[in-house]
Amino acid sequence: MRAAEIRERLQTLGLSCGESLAEQLECYLRLLLEWNQRMDLTAVTEEPEILERHFADSLTALQVPGMIPETGSLIDVGTGAGFPGMVLALARPDLRVTLLDALGKRLDFLAAVAEAVGARNVTLVHARAEDAARQPAHRGQYDRAAARAVAQLPVLLEYLLPYVRIGGAALCWKGPSVLQELEAGRRAAHLLGGSLQEPVRTELRGLAWDHLILPVEKKQKTPSAYPRKAGTPNRQPLGVKGSE
Repeated sequence: MRAAEIRERLQTLGLSCGESLAEQLECYLRLLLEWNQRMDLTAVTEEPEILERHFADSLTALQVPGMIPETGSLIDVGTGAGFPGMVLALARPDLRVTLLDALGKRLDFLAAVAEAVGARNVTLVHARAEDAARQPAHRGQYDRAAARAVAQLPVLLEYLLPYVRIGGAALCWKGPSVLQELEAGRRAAHLLGGSLQEPVRTELRGLAWDHLILPVEKKQKTPSAYPRKAGTPNRQPLGVKGSE
């Protein structure tokens, strides 16, 4: 897809997209398809579907006032091919964005994207979520910690909340199944120093869209016991009896 087509389609979906962002997304899309031929970045390979399911879905957070701060920092935990973090970094060059992933090859791809589109507000971190969250350079340092389709809510919160400063928030991109995860998620958030807010339904004009972003406000410091060692949050989710 050409930049003009990307811009027109995003605007049709109800999303703001300037000319420079459209040009950057055109380059991003081209590199994603090229790299995807030799490594597993996305199962979605049709350009219009990539635009809607990955780029547009990432940008929906910008529709909600205050969800993404005017200035500040965001870490995308388990960023994969850069959704939502890289897309938000391009749309909001005033935002300092850290992209964290455990697989170095994904970060090689994202480094190539950042260089090609001239993204100067992106930092790449190669680490497991549980490990980097114990490092002083990252623990409690971010205004927002985001993740998209990474894990069930109690697991996701143990990955995200340790990164967030008090007064900041974790942002969880989820489908409607998150409504069944709220009870356990609320208990996990309490243990981690957070408080669940109301899920925000996101809309893309003209699409049958049932996606949500769940904000979790950071109320107090995460206890030093969390996150637990790598692999434990997924095996023994917080908020489930016997797991804490």
